[in-house]
Amino acid sequence: MNGTAGATERIRRRIVGDPTLSSTRPTRASVRSAVARAVRDEGLLLPTAQLATTVRDLTDELIGLGPLEALLRDPQVTDVMVNAPDDIWVERAGQLQRCAAGFADDAAVQAAVGRVISPLGLRLDRARPYVDARLPDGSRLHALIPPLSAATVVTIRRFASVGLGWNELAQHGGVPDDAAAVLQGAVADRRCIVVCGRTGTGKTTLLDALLREVTERERVVVIEDAPELRPRCPHVVRLEARAANAEGAGEVTIRDLVRQSLRMRPDRIVVGEVRGVELADVLQALATGHEGCMTTVHARAADEAVVRLEGMALQAGLPLPAARAQLGVALDVLAVMGRAPDGRRGVVEIAQARRPRGEGPLDVEPVWRRSSW
Repeated sequence: MNGTAGATERIRRRIVGDPTLSSTRPTRASVRSAVARAVRDEGLLLPTAQLATTVRDLTDELIGLGPLEALLRDPQVTDVMVNAPDDIWVERAGQLQRCAAGFADDAAVQAAVGRVISPLGLRLDRARPYVDARLPDGSRLHALIPPLSAATVVTIRRFASVGLGWNELAQHGGVPDDAAAVLQGAVADRRCIVVCGRTGTGKTTLLDALLREVTERERVVVIEDAPELRPRCPHVVRLEARAANAEGAGEVTIRDLVRQSLRMRPDRIVVGEVRGVELADVLQALATGHEGCMTTVHARAADEAVVRLEGMALQAGLPLPAARAQLGVALDVLAVMGRAPDGRRGVVEIAQARRPRGEGPLDVEPVWRRSSW
């Protein structure tokens, strides 16, 4: 035996060739058992720490995302981005950082993605060169392969397991106390709230905090593509959209779920994010008395959010005058999220929506603005 490195490599070779793992979908428990057998067959007595590391590394290689798993175990990492086998980045504490981790080649990247999406009934190949998937821990994975890109591109978005309360948001500078008071009042008054901002500015974090203000007297239906929100309101029902399977069947859209939610006696409907034609059904819900709805939308400012919402309503087939009229009735408050140069995230503006004059667009009037970070 040539040291611990040689022992680990020999165990790895035994595990990779273990027929009990190749004939089924390996689990963490089955990998651990296989490692124990390999250690016994080698006649080795490994230190506990080395055995644990060996199990972890082999599990990452056999049933996980390989070198990405170590990055995903870091609680400060919110995004992992693979641009090429040797070009991997993370966002840690709000800052982009390049990593030393890497794959052997592009085939290894695709194999890692395949290991985690195949149990979900999804595939990634030339016939289906991109995929969206929700991992068991709730993270969202997107992958795209050549010829759509020069190399396989993987993006993983992680979500906090525990939402932040108002005190934590104030301590981090994300939501100052005076801004929190405005937003808490909007929830209590059952105003329709839209949280807007660019990617990674904390829209879901704020929506999570707003949901905590809902009392036990209200039944909330939460609708999402993936379970990002951690609602703490007492009476909540969660619905989750479903992508089509490898054969292209079984899709359930956000719009489908909004329509179903109307038959579930909701007091409030919360949509994790509106992106398209489902907005028309959200507006219908508001028009039929479901006040206090909340959602998020990608937009840099309150007026840009209004323009985006108008565009979604047009996509759904509403004429522009009707879209503006319905938004004027439905929309009350817009909370704009932003990011400081040092990576901190938080509310930068809260605006009130005003009904349009005639057939013009909605007016947005700021009621709170951040003076500085």
